[in-house]
Amino acid sequence: MNASASAVNYPMDRNWPLVAAGAVMGCVAIGVIFSLAVLLGPMSTATGWSRSGLSSAMTLAFLTSGPAGFVWGMLSDRFGPRVVVLAGSVLLGLSCILASQAANLVQFQLTYGVLLGISIASFFAPVMAAVASSFERRRNLAVSLVSAGVGVAPLTLSPLVAWLVTHYDWRTTLLMVGVIAWVLTLPAVWFIRAAPAATQPVAENETASPMTASQALRSMPFIVLATTFFACCAAHSGPIFHTVSYAVGCGLSVTAAVTIYSMEGAAGLGGRLLFGVLADRVGAKPMLVAGLFIQAFAAVAYLRVNQLDGFYMVAIVFGMAYGGTMPLYASLAREAFPPQILGTVLGAASLLSSLGMALGPLLGGWVFDHFGSYTWMYIGSMAVGLGAAAIALFLPSKRRARNDDDGLAPVLQE
Repeated sequence: MNASASAVNYPMDRNWPLVAAGAVMGCVAIGVIFSLAVLLGPMSTATGWSRSGLSSAMTLAFLTSGPAGFVWGMLSDRFGPRVVVLAGSVLLGLSCILASQAANLVQFQLTYGVLLGISIASFFAPVMAAVASSFERRRNLAVSLVSAGVGVAPLTLSPLVAWLVTHYDWRTTLLMVGVIAWVLTLPAVWFIRAAPAATQPVAENETASPMTASQALRSMPFIVLATTFFACCAAHSGPIFHTVSYAVGCGLSVTAAVTIYSMEGAAGLGGRLLFGVLADRVGAKPMLVAGLFIQAFAAVAYLRVNQLDGFYMVAIVFGMAYGGTMPLYASLAREAFPPQILGTVLGAASLLSSLGMALGPLLGGWVFDHFGSYTWMYIGSMAVGLGAAAIALFLPSKRRARNDDDGLAPVLQE
């Protein structure tokens, strides 16, 4: 126990409006980008644009969001997260409005793809860095609640878009989505702020001469964290994307198979909250390692089921594992790096994680095309997941906070 640390109070741990605002922004951002899934049919019918061409806008959005997140993270460290999310909020609504007026497919891809990808990236690394820096005792729960906003997006904005498109054409619907995005995110910007430096406890690895962003990105803790994040996303993105097709190949109807994906998403929402609470008790690193192991074995478990109830059981475990692990990277980054450069660190880590997310579906499709089944994809996902867990063991064990009777005494974990 560090005597100096025991005297530190954490008034910033009460900044729950920041958490709520971050959850709202994540929900709206993901809800907007996945609105394309609802609008795909009506848009293709009305314009004659191919579904593959329309769908490529979402691919462009995700590819763009990785590098954009790195830039937004650096800007948030320099100018503060509020300025960054304000710019992102303006761009979010603007991208929808411009896309609603697109005269051809290329214009739609640039506005709903590239511009939207740039805008949604502003809500993740900067907001997660602000939340991770603003909480000590309940940091893992706080970042998990922000991440939970992403999980509720399919349950909120998607049904609204589905209702709108039954009453209006796709252009009017997309225009209204842009206005709704402004209405929900712009007021939330007020609550986004970095934690005051004077109130932040000094982490175990922080000294009077703070680490620079360049030093952090070359450090072993970052390399381990980012590599784990990449491997984690590469391990679960393939099964997430291809399990519906695999289930159809097992004899399930398309309608039934899609519910497996929904079950994964619902379980992921619960996993975020469960892992956040447990990580505040036992530490983020043990929960991340445990979650990665569970995710790896759950992925390969899909090969052992061929009925809907079996798929549901695996989907619940798999969804809780990958959903629960994702927010912990922000907490682990804060344990290893000072808050002044946390946006840059999370932005760089998120860039690598987005590459992992893009790699899984691509390799899964390649495996199926060459071997005629998804068997090696699931086996490969297990192997990569176990590799991620092994890499995570090298993450440094830092201080975690535990609630005492007064709720203020931190504990150092050597």
